[in-house]
Amino acid sequence: MVRILMVCLGNICRSPLAEGILQSKLPTDKFFVDSAGTGDWHVGHQPDKRSILTAKNRGLDISCQKGRQIKVSDFEEFDHIYVMDSSNFRDVIRLAPNADAKAKVKLMMDEIFPGQKVDVPDPYYGGQGGFDKVYDMLDEACELVAQKLLKEHA
Repeated sequence: MVRILMVCLGNICRSPLAEGILQSKLPTDKFFVDSAGTGDWHVGHQPDKRSILTAKNRGLDISCQKGRQIKVSDFEEFDHIYVMDSSNFRDVIRLAPNADAKAKVKLMMDEIFPGQKVDVPDPYYGGQGGFDKVYDMLDEACELVAQKLLKEHA
């Protein structure tokens, strides 16, 4: 089983969307996708209602997800860790226990824009349109991730 973790700040906007999108593109018998936040503000909470609505409008149900905070043991449990922005990247790298763990961490948008350090914008303080934009960005990146993972683990 290949395990993938999506990480954003609070685990209620971007990473739950990324989890749901990537999960929908991979066979569940071979891949496990989860998400977490670098902060602990929303542990145990559902994703933001705007994330849930955006996903629902695209045919995905993420309402059963519950927020959690990334922990050191995630570096052992997960094969790939995708972060949504440069700030998340710094926080996750700081938490990584060793070089092998750090090597698992990648910026999500590097899948589309390698090495350009493009962030998935945090839509939390905006309107529904920001969530739709984030969904589109994540959908494109997740498609590339899924293709890569399916090829690597065929």
